[in-house]
Amino acid sequence: MNQRYAIGPRETAAMNTQQLRENFLIEDLFVPGEIELVYTHYDRMMVGGVVPTTGAIALPNPENLKAEFFLERRELGILNIGSAGTVTVDGTAYELGRQDCLYVGKGAKEVSFASTDAAQPAKFYLLSTPAHATHPTTRLSQAEATPVTLGELETANQRTIYKYIYAEGIQSCQLVMGLTQLHAGSVWNTMPAHTHDRRMEAYLYFDMPQGQRVLHLMGQPQETRHLWVGEGQAILSPPWSIHSGCGTAGYTFIWGMGGENREYTDMDPAPIDQLR
Repeated sequence: MNQRYAIGPRETAAMNTQQLRENFLIEDLFVPGEIELVYTHYDRMMVGGVVPTTGAIALPNPENLKAEFFLERRELGILNIGSAGTVTVDGTAYELGRQDCLYVGKGAKEVSFASTDAAQPAKFYLLSTPAHATHPTTRLSQAEATPVTLGELETANQRTIYKYIYAEGIQSCQLVMGLTQLHAGSVWNTMPAHTHDRRMEAYLYFDMPQGQRVLHLMGQPQETRHLWVGEGQAILSPPWSIHSGCGTAGYTFIWGMGGENREYTDMDPAPIDQLR
């Protein structure tokens, strides 16, 4: 389990490209046959990726957590961005197709991940936050998630948002999680940009055509920075930072938050004409 420490806006403003990438970009989340975990000091969120191949992979209990088991004081959101697979929680198996979601509540002791076909493995994206209350393990398919379409083709940001774990959906302690798909011809996400100083956010970019990239914008609205992001790579977005991006082609991304509240609409707008 790797660790990423919290960085403030003053330090970030002085960073070069390599330093920005080392602190805010997670490049290698999906390794065949392995589980990768990154512990961040932004609201203690953990970001992970699991790619089971010939056998199941169990959720470990890193020594750093100082817990009896991984979910002793945590909750977990899982979203499959690969082929079909299964997540087994304390002996109960949950099948997850592409872009289906599973929430696992605090107190679950054994979690394992498997692919239906090792040649076409599942790719499970994980987000975990501390939890002080227990909520039931719940599966939600993309077809069951209520879609909301935002933006306009004229401004290249027409997109459909699928909310999975949030106040009106799957119940959790503090974790919020969903997925956004851009429509054909649109490349901008989350524009106009915003911050929300009550919680951090993580973005996972995927479904990019070969060789294409997303230019992710971060930093304070008046002191922005950028990162070029590839397929299956994730961004850590501090509470003080905007989080927006523009792709060289279409893509999909998963957003996830943890912190003070679970209100999806809790945003501090950053008007386009005031960005610097």
